[in-house]
Amino acid sequence: MTAMPVMRRNGVDICYESLGAAGDPAVLLIMGLGMQMIAWPDAFVQGLLARGFRVIRLDNRDVGLSTHYDGARTPGLWRTAMMTRLGLKPALPYTLDDMADDCAALLDELGVVQAHVVGVSMGGMIAQLVAARHPRKTASLTSIMSSSGNPWLKPPRRDALKMLMSRPPRDADRAAIVAHFARLFRTIGSPDFPTPEEELRERAGRSLDRAYDPAGVVRQFLAIVASGDRRKRLRRITARTLVIHGAADPLVRPDAGRDTARNIPGARLMMIEGMGHDLPAALCGKLVEAIAAHCAAPADAAA
Repeated sequence: MTAMPVMRRNGVDICYESLGAAGDPAVLLIMGLGMQMIAWPDAFVQGLLARGFRVIRLDNRDVGLSTHYDGARTPGLWRTAMMTRLGLKPALPYTLDDMADDCAALLDELGVVQAHVVGVSMGGMIAQLVAARHPRKTASLTSIMSSSGNPWLKPPRRDALKMLMSRPPRDADRAAIVAHFARLFRTIGSPDFPTPEEELRERAGRSLDRAYDPAGVVRQFLAIVASGDRRKRLRRITARTLVIHGAADPLVRPDAGRDTARNIPGARLMMIEGMGHDLPAALCGKLVEAIAAHCAAPADAAA
C-alpha cells in the first residue's frame, strides 16, 4: 500500500488524500460513522475530478489511518445522552467540533483558503459544523443523508438500527466480519439501486484490510450523541447549502433531511426516490451533477 500523507495537529494525526490540481476549486469530502475515506465511490471521486475540482478526503479520528484513541475511558451511551440532555459535557476524548476543526486545519495545511464542504451521515454533521464554525473557509455546504440532531425526529427503522448496533463476535475470522458488514450495507442500502453482493463484500474486505477498530466506531457514535441538538447552530450557517437525502433511508429517516434543510437559511432540499443510506453506483452521476452545479453557482445565488 502506498503511504498516504498525514497532517499532525495538537498531537493528532489525520490521514488524507488530495487529488487534482492545486489551483482547482477544492471539494472536501467527509465520511460517516466508522467509514474510511476509501468509502467514497471511485465513480463519485472521479466524476468530481472530471468536472475540474480538486478532491480532498480524509480519515476522521478513530478510523482508517488517522489517530485512534485506544483504551480511552468513556461514559456509556445512556450516561452520555443524559448528560447532553442536561446541558453537561461528558468526558469524551473528542467531539464533532474537534473533528470539524480537524477539517479546517487540513485546509490550512494544504493552503486552501475556501472549500466546498461535502459530508455524508456523521460526515454531514461534521460538515455542518465546519460551515458553522469556519464560515470563511466554507465556499458551500452539501449535507447528504444527515441530520440536525433534533431529538424529536423519527428514529431509525428497527432492523437498520439493530444491524448498526450489532458487532461480529470478538473471535470472528475475516470472512465472518466481511459477511457481517455486507449484511449491514445491504440492510441500510438503496432498495431501488441495490449494490451486488460481491461488490458489498469487496468493499467490506478492502476496509477491513486497511484498518479495523470497532471501539473507535463506538467513540465516534458517542461524539454524535454528545453533539445533541444542533438546530440553533445550523441557523447561523451562511454558506449556500444543498441537502441531499434518500426518500427510502431506513437509518437517518427522510424527515431528518427535511428538518436539516428547514434549519439552514436558504438551504435547498433534494430528495431522491429509492435511495437509502448509501451512495450506490447508479446514483453517483446524478449526485456528482447536483453537487458540481451547486458548487459552481454564484456566491449570491438564491437557493
